[in-house]
Amino acid sequence: MPRLNGSVYASLALVVTVGALSFPMWSYADRSGTAQANMASSSVNTQWGPLTAADRDLIIRVRLAGLWELPAAEKAMARSKSPEVREAADHLIVGHKDLDERVRAVASQMGVELPNVPNEQQVGSLAQMDNATDEQFDRVWANLLRSAHGKIFPAIGQVRNMTENTLVRQLASDTNQTVLDHITVLEKTGQVDFDAIANGTI
Repeated sequence: MPRLNGSVYASLALVVTVGALSFPMWSYADRSGTAQANMASSSVNTQWGPLTAADRDLIIRVRLAGLWELPAAEKAMARSKSPEVREAADHLIVGHKDLDERVRAVASQMGVELPNVPNEQQVGSLAQMDNATDEQFDRVWANLLRSAHGKIFPAIGQVRNMTENTLVRQLASDTNQTVLDHITVLEKTGQVDFDAIANGTI
C-alpha cells in the first residue's frame, strides 16, 4: 500500500510539474504585448503569401537606403579624386536606382507606404560627408556607407530565410546581391576602418 501511494504521489507531482512548465509557454505566446504577438497581429495575407512586419520593415529599409545612398554617391562623384571611390560610387548609383524601381513596384503591389525622405540618422550621415574636408572625405564617405551596408546585411538574410511571401523573397535576394556588391567595392577603396566598424564606433 505505501508503495502504491508513493507511485500515485510521484505521478501527480510529475503532472503538476509538466503543467507548471507548460503554462508559461502557451500563456506568454498569447500576450498581446510580446514581439511574437505583435508580429502575428500585423501579418496580412496577400496573393503572394503572408506579408509580415519584418517583410514590411525590409521593404521600407530598402527604400530608405536609396534615399540617402544615391545622394551620397553623387557627392563622391563630385568631390573625390580617387578612382576606387568613384568606382564604388558608380556601383551605388546603378545598384540603388535598380533596387528603388524594384522596391517601389513591390510596395505598390503590397500596399506598403514608402518614405520619400531619408531618416534623421541618414541626414546626419550626409551632413558628415558635407562637413568633411577634402582630405577627410573619402574615408568618411567609405566608412559611413560600409557601416550602413553591414548593418542591413543580416536583416536581409533573415527575411530571405523566413518570409513566405514570394515577392518579398525575390526582393530580399536582389537586395542581398546588391548590398554584397556594394560592401565589396567599398572595401576595395582602401578607406574602410574595420576596427571601428567591428567596435560599432561608426
